[in-house]
Amino acid sequence: MRILLVEDDNLLGDGLRTGLIQYGYATDWVKDGLTADRALKTEAFDLVVLDLGLPKLSGIAVLQNLRARGQTTPVLILTARESIEDRVKGLDSGADDYLTKPFDLDELCARLRALQRRFASRAEPLLVYKNITLDPAAHTVAMDNNPVNVSRREFALLHKLLENPGRVLSREHLTQSLYGWGEDVDSNALEVHIHNLRKKFGQTFIHTIRGIGYMIDKSKDEK
Repeated sequence: MRILLVEDDNLLGDGLRTGLIQYGYATDWVKDGLTADRALKTEAFDLVVLDLGLPKLSGIAVLQNLRARGQTTPVLILTARESIEDRVKGLDSGADDYLTKPFDLDELCARLRALQRRFASRAEPLLVYKNITLDPAAHTVAMDNNPVNVSRREFALLHKLLENPGRVLSREHLTQSLYGWGEDVDSNALEVHIHNLRKKFGQTFIHTIRGIGYMIDKSKDEK
């Protein structure tokens, strides 16, 4: 999953980016509202963590612009503003959740997982596909109740595919979900991760749709 972190405090932003990456999120960090607005216009993110008191363009303006463009990307406001009025304004402007500073990183990530579930119209905390179970909170994967070791990016790729059974995901979309700005990405990096997942879950688990991307079939009990 790819996150856009919008935070102008250098110390907090650096610590948050490091923590989110450790939790398995590809995280891009910007420090002002104008850069955030431009990034959200041109690139795809799964989640946004947004401060309100930003230079150049306020967090509320970034949020209002996002919603005015019809973009439904889940947004969690993370701010020192804790009055009821500020909470109401943030939520009424289109935010999906609101967390005040100081905060606990575990709680922040739990809230982000909840937003992911809500956005995917999924109530259960576990992702279950046939004989595969993925636990986003524990960051574990099992097949037939036996643990399967996967790398951080294999986990993120598997998570993305399992949330979209029956849907073809483009190579560009999947790559953007795994890597943030400035990361060195080999031209065949995605194919390597796909190959590794096929070795662990079966050669027919992930289908290649030539010239478009990849997909997994819908489960038999899905309509």
